[in-house]
Amino acid sequence: MTAPLLEVRGLAKRFGGFVALEGIDLDVTPGERLGLIGPNGSGKSTLVNCVCGTLHNETGTVRFAGEVLDGLPAHRRTHMGLARSFQLPRPFTSLTVADNLRVPLLYTVRRRSLLISSPAELDERCLDLLRQVGLDGKARRRPSDLTQVEMRKLELARAMAAEPKLLIADEAMAGLSHSEIEDIIALLMRLNAQGITIIMIEHIMRAVMRFSQRLAVLVSGRKVADGRPEDVVNNPDVVRAYLGQ
Repeated sequence: MTAPLLEVRGLAKRFGGFVALEGIDLDVTPGERLGLIGPNGSGKSTLVNCVCGTLHNETGTVRFAGEVLDGLPAHRRTHMGLARSFQLPRPFTSLTVADNLRVPLLYTVRRRSLLISSPAELDERCLDLLRQVGLDGKARRRPSDLTQVEMRKLELARAMAAEPKLLIADEAMAGLSHSEIEDIIALLMRLNAQGITIIMIEHIMRAVMRFSQRLAVLVSGRKVADGRPEDVVNNPDVVRAYLGQ
């Protein structure tokens, strides 16, 4: 049996007297496409922040590629191959699109390997990433010149610049049109086909159902379902959470 790439065991997080997460167990296997869903306030972002190191869990353990992450800062986790994109892209507005990728390349990939050892190799890697997301023609433009879907692609490219083993895509399709959503799904599928494990956090259910091999559902800080998408969406606890029955 394949060992999990990400293991979460008994994870709990409180903010004062408010229990944001309680006893979360979650495994993600290498190469998997996992959809993480739940109503607003269910704890999805808190879970991701605990996994990525932005927040620290009170109890429980997070392991990545067999190593315990508890207590490690976010940048150390990124160096290990754990990356995320954010729902609200915040690129360096004073830099070009290409330079927005040079920053993570310089501070993650170049620091942990000798794969990029010259300015020419750095430039080529930037252009390769931009080609993957269809932004190579705008390498010298500023982020303010990009459309909304192009900003989402730049955000994904910035996460990919860290050469992650696991990518967490946090609502990468919010506010996009039908065709733009299809474009982002196709991009994530291509990245997954390259061997990158992906967790998709999304409220657009048709996108989640198309992309995910497995769904995990959080409700009020607890995991209430985990399994095949077609089974999970018919789970009574999931139906009640979304419809308020």
